Amino acid sequence: MKTITDYRNKKVLVLGLAKSGVSAALLLHELGALVTVNDLKPFSENPEAQSLLEKGIKVICGEHPEDLLDEGFQLVVKNPGIPYSNFLIEDAISRKIPVITEVELAYKISEAEFIGITGTNGKTTTTTLIFEMLKEGQKNPLIAGNIGTVASGVAKEATSENKIVIELSSFQLMGIREFRPHIAIITNLYEAHLDYHGTREQYVEAKKNIYKNQREEDFLILNFNQEECRQLAEETKATVIPFSTEEYLENGVSVKDGYIYFNGEKVIEYSKVVLPGKFNLENILASVAAAKLTGVTNDAIEQVLTTFHGVKHRLQFVRDINGTLFYNDSKATNILATRMALTSFKQPIVLLAGGLDRGNGFDELIPYLDNVKALITFGETKDKLIQTGEKAGIESLHAVNNVEEAVPLAYSLSQPGDVVLLSPACASWDQYKNFEIRGDIFINAVHKLV
Repeated sequence: MKTITDYRNKKVLVLGLAKSGVSAALLLHELGALVTVNDLKPFSENPEAQSLLEKGIKVICGEHPEDLLDEGFQLVVKNPGIPYSNFLIEDAISRKIPVITEVELAYKISEAEFIGITGTNGKTTTTTLIFEMLKEGQKNPLIAGNIGTVASGVAKEATSENKIVIELSSFQLMGIREFRPHIAIITNLYEAHLDYHGTREQYVEAKKNIYKNQREEDFLILNFNQEECRQLAEETKATVIPFSTEEYLENGVSVKDGYIYFNGEKVIEYSKVVLPGKFNLENILASVAAAKLTGVTNDAIEQVLTTFHGVKHRLQFVRDINGTLFYNDSKATNILATRMALTSFKQPIVLLAGGLDRGNGFDELIPYLDNVKALITFGETKDKLIQTGEKAGIESLHAVNNVEEAVPLAYSLSQPGDVVLLSPACASWDQYKNFEIRGDIFINAVHKLV
């Protein structure tokens, strides 16, 4: 960890706890800041706040006092989930108090270079692939961000021999000032999180922050399948490395004659790759680019791509039962993600879908349901999805109470060679605390079948 004095004797407010808030508060305290933590959860129900108080950090719990900023704070470190419409954040901005996220702290203290990954879909898979490739290539990677450990905790332990591979959300990227990854990746850009950002334009602007501080000696890996990402290449100072599944790129990463190429060099025969789906090929190409830029050999890349079956809950292969293949894609919490999952298979599909009703319909899925032989729905949206299935001409339509009920029914409707796919197209919060719990219930139900 770098020894820095930037925060010594500065009054800093950490707004919102959870893992990132706790880590930020402890780090700032260690760096000599005068830290106050403010969290909505009452102190008696807040073990994180209790542990911070024991270390001498000031804690205010149960509310966000309206006059809190009158204490003269010089910096606010906010939890990424707290929107900028929060009155304390608006107040801080009006007072010209800098507002950052914990990722910025991690960058300030880190001795290691960062490889930052953002985008609408594919971030976790790409982050994990890069980490595995660098690990296989003996490049001493550490993994951080939305996947793995909180960034500042990782940065404290990192040395100049390490590479920090970090998944970054738009929420986190809005709160950076100096953060500068040596390699940045934008996997793709679609409309998302408009309840937080307000407009698509603001969402994209947040994503652009990943390269705003990059220089010519840094690299920006962009998805050239998308015209919007191509345009970003005109804005950055970094060296652009494009990737595409649709055209061969002499300078970049692409597929030609059944091989993945990097800057004209054959890396691996694509048929050897075990991770399914066109959208996963995009993730693979981005990962190959980052690995090659870091000096990983083709042999190490091939070792990973011939054994990596996916990240848990993200088109995760679960089991083959008498020729029926079960896949857990519980992370598909929106229609776009389910569309991508459906295009990953040519086999007949028994689709399990449903969840939180956000008021939208599902007719966008109809063009992607050609391979769906049966649709099993659950949750608040089960009737809406049945209606979509009727419009798509699916004859086998079933509504059940939950995922656990859906699994044995799906198996009974399947034949050898079919795929049973959990890809809900909805958030989980109507029935499950998060998509991970939903996915784990699916996995457990699959393992109970035989």
